[in-house]
Amino acid sequence: MPGLRGDLPEIDPPGGDRALDALLSDVRACRICAEALPLGPRPVVRMAKGARILIIGQAPGTRVHETGLPWNDASGDRLRDWLDLSVDDFYDPAKLAIMPMGFCYPGRFERGGDLPPRPECAPAWHRALLDHMPDIELTLLIGQYAQSYYLGQRRAKTMTETVHRFADYLPDNLLPMPHPSWRNTAWMKKNPWFEADLLPVLRDRVHHLLG
Repeated sequence: MPGLRGDLPEIDPPGGDRALDALLSDVRACRICAEALPLGPRPVVRMAKGARILIIGQAPGTRVHETGLPWNDASGDRLRDWLDLSVDDFYDPAKLAIMPMGFCYPGRFERGGDLPPRPECAPAWHRALLDHMPDIELTLLIGQYAQSYYLGQRRAKTMTETVHRFADYLPDNLLPMPHPSWRNTAWMKKNPWFEADLLPVLRDRVHHLLG
C-alpha cells in the first residue's frame, strides 16, 4: 500500500510556541463546514516555529483523513522523491510546514475524483497561521487551487504554463508545482522540462534551506 507503513510520525505535533499551539488547536477543532464533509471534520495541518519550507497543497484524501498524517499516500511518496527528503525530515514540522488549501477531506465527484478544497479554510485560517511562520523561505504551491489563491492574476492561463514559468516566481520564494498524483504521470511525460529543469532547482533550494 502506498504511503508509510509501521509506526507513523507524531500526529498533530506541537508548534513549539504557545501562541502557535493555541492557534493550531483552534484549527484542528474547526467545524466551519462540517455539514458539507462526507466523512466529517478532521483538519490536517502540520507546522512548528522555525520551519523554513511551506507546502500548500489541495486537501487531504481518504487515507490522510484516516491517519491524520498529511501526504501519507502515493502522492506523498512521489512528493518526497521530488524534494529528495527522507520521511523524518519531511515530517519534521520545525523544518517543513504543511498547510493545505482545504484542511479536511472534501468528498468525491459522482464521476470520480476528489472535490475541490472547501473554500472556507484558506480565508479563515491561512493568514493567521502564516503570521506565526516568519522563517519560511520557500513556499511550494501545489496544484491549481493554491496557485490561483496565492498567485492571483500573476499566474498563467494554464497550470502547465504557470509551472513552466516557475523562475518568474522564485524571487518571491514561491514555486508552483503540479500535484504529485499518479494521474499526472502522463503530464510529466509530456513535459520533460519539469524533471530536467524544475526539480534540480527545487532540490537545490531544499538542501540549502534544510542543510
